[in-house]
Amino acid sequence: MQQRPNIVFIITDQQRYDTVNALGFPYMHTPNLDRMVEEGTSFDRMYVTSPSCSPSRASLFSGTFPHTNGVYRNDEPWSWCWVDLLKQAGYRCVNTGKMHTWPVEGAFGFHERHVVENKDRAHPDLPFYLDTWDKAFWTRGIEKPTRITQRRLADYKERLGCYVWGAPEDLHADNFVPELAQMWLDRYPGNEPFFLQIGIPGPHPPYDPTQDFLDLYEGRNDLPEPIRDYDFDTQPGPIRKLREGHYAQDHDGIVHLEHPTADQMRKQRAHYYANVSMIDAQLGKLFAALEKRGVLDSTIIVFTSDHGDCLNDHGHSQKWNMYEQSVHVPALVWGKGIVQRRCDALVSLFDWGPTILEWAGVKPPGWMEARSLNPLMAGKGEVRDCVFAEHANDAILRDTDFMTMVRTERYKLVHFVDSDEGQLFDLQADPRETVNLWDDPGFAEIRRSLTMKILEWRIQSDRKTQGFRQALANRPPIREGV
Repeated sequence: MQQRPNIVFIITDQQRYDTVNALGFPYMHTPNLDRMVEEGTSFDRMYVTSPSCSPSRASLFSGTFPHTNGVYRNDEPWSWCWVDLLKQAGYRCVNTGKMHTWPVEGAFGFHERHVVENKDRAHPDLPFYLDTWDKAFWTRGIEKPTRITQRRLADYKERLGCYVWGAPEDLHADNFVPELAQMWLDRYPGNEPFFLQIGIPGPHPPYDPTQDFLDLYEGRNDLPEPIRDYDFDTQPGPIRKLREGHYAQDHDGIVHLEHPTADQMRKQRAHYYANVSMIDAQLGKLFAALEKRGVLDSTIIVFTSDHGDCLNDHGHSQKWNMYEQSVHVPALVWGKGIVQRRCDALVSLFDWGPTILEWAGVKPPGWMEARSLNPLMAGKGEVRDCVFAEHANDAILRDTDFMTMVRTERYKLVHFVDSDEGQLFDLQADPRETVNLWDDPGFAEIRRSLTMKILEWRIQSDRKTQGFRQALANRPPIREGV
């Protein structure tokens, strides 16, 4: 019997697609991610199922859309996680860092969880909970940088979430979490196959690299300029209200400005890219840790993210919308049995679930809406004609009850259930998404057909996932601790 591979599943938080040099973005310094592209498989058109942390991750770890699993907000309980199937199959399942589960301290199939919930987590409903990162600061007598400490700065409102890390470098979240994983690889005495999920909190804001990585980008004139050269009033009402909400309320250490200067926007990009390069450096150390343990040749490494970040593209802060910068993420896989390939098929983030299960010799449940990526990696298999994403009303996106995206090879449509407005983009003619064709009579049939595609998808989804709902009816939500 062929030995089952070890699986390392790295998920960053809020990393856009255009942040890897080898994917065609030469302004980036990412030698270790480049190695994954050049020696492994890259899925060049992977889209999230929701542009928000926990809904995206609950979808990823269940293989179902948010409307199926019921997680639309960061504080809604997860009901099922496929990691439990890996555990039952004999894998040692370990999480270091962020998964954004609810409850935070639930097991969700893992033998071990070393939780680092967020870069800036100060959740009002969790005064009792100190995660592993909190404890590291506490035991060393150092105040953890948060939006509370950042708001003390005289120029807080002008920074756009940009800071230089001033605490010890090993305590930076993007160093601390991967080094927890490296420690586990060094110290764990077992020899069963392992599933190691590494949830890196960056490059989610605050954008806070150490100075040495910021030096790679600061002062450069080749960084891309944000997409802002069109009339923002062409955005539908819920998206305009989202943008206005950012002006009124800071989120995650960012004060969003309606009219930022070019220098402010360049600085924001430099800090964000520097955070990515910090993560890349830790990826190189992870390769070394796997080699030191003697398992690099028997391990598959996945690198991806839960959603992107607009970085002032389209006048927006962070995510909660369906622009490419928010929903299109890197998706790389390297290691045992993985061929070198650039795959341009439309795929969804939750497709990693059945893919990983198959690597472990586990048959994915028939009710999963996700599809295995393994046939595509073999150069065959059915190709989707479209992908979907959705997001319900939450604490940030307040002015619509439900937003849905359908993205085909050429077009993207964004539908709001409670508005006559929407978005329609011809991505072939307008890849920057600056011309909204929603009300263009020449595209009325395209709009109608894509809207019908959403309806058909929801009906098919309901039928496909009947088994999921029946399975959940016989078990309570996962709430046990590790």
